[in-house]
Amino acid sequence: MARRGRLTTTEPLESDTGEPDDGDEPESGPLRRCAVTRERLPREQMIRFVIGPDRKLVPDLAARLPGRGIWLSARGDVIETACTRGVFAKAARGPVAVPPELRAGLQAALCRRFVDHLGLARRAGQAVAGFAKAREWLSSGRAVLVVQAQDGSAEERQRFLGSWDGPVVAPLDGERLGAVFGRERTVHVAVAAGGLAETLRHEAERLAGLADGTPGSRPDGEPEAARTSARRRRTNSPPGVAGRNDVQDTGG
Repeated sequence: MARRGRLTTTEPLESDTGEPDDGDEPESGPLRRCAVTRERLPREQMIRFVIGPDRKLVPDLAARLPGRGIWLSARGDVIETACTRGVFAKAARGPVAVPPELRAGLQAALCRRFVDHLGLARRAGQAVAGFAKAREWLSSGRAVLVVQAQDGSAEERQRFLGSWDGPVVAPLDGERLGAVFGRERTVHVAVAAGGLAETLRHEAERLAGLADGTPGSRPDGEPEAARTSARRRRTNSPPGVAGRNDVQDTGG
């Protein structure tokens, strides 16, 4: 029976096309196969799960826990499908206790990871907050990533970005973003090049995917393709170049 909670099916994992489970293949290389969609994607776009000794499902967001992993695309619809169709139990070849409200729990955990890594970037001198300081980093070319408050006004965010065409993410509200920098609230953060900037971008993208099932999309439901087309008309950006309004708003 495929349902949330304790799942008892012991059938080998198969895709809708009858493809057998390849979960026993080595977890090496840059790509992993999603247990639901069967797509091979970069591991940064996915979430790994392991089964604990008590048969409980354990999200392994850092992908470091021992044991054979079960990988899912970081998309809300994929997580929901895995829960309702018994995918975890099939992949584990035995009963699995799935946490209730798994999708919401993953979003909360990813938000905490984002806050933790942003705090590390601040302490390492790789992130600054506030319109003037962050804008200076953009102008000097030091910034490689912009983090903005998801509840900031569109006009203010666009005024700050100016001609910036680099990646922009917005996984947190202004109060939570400001707390990382000891402020009551902040809307603009600039992050310098380095591993922390890459990690922050990937975590924000995973959060965006969990928000509504489409990586890089917003809760307002506007398709990415439509936003990209409109953005190119405004900025004359060539295909493949993220425009200045490419802000990923996610729950957090």
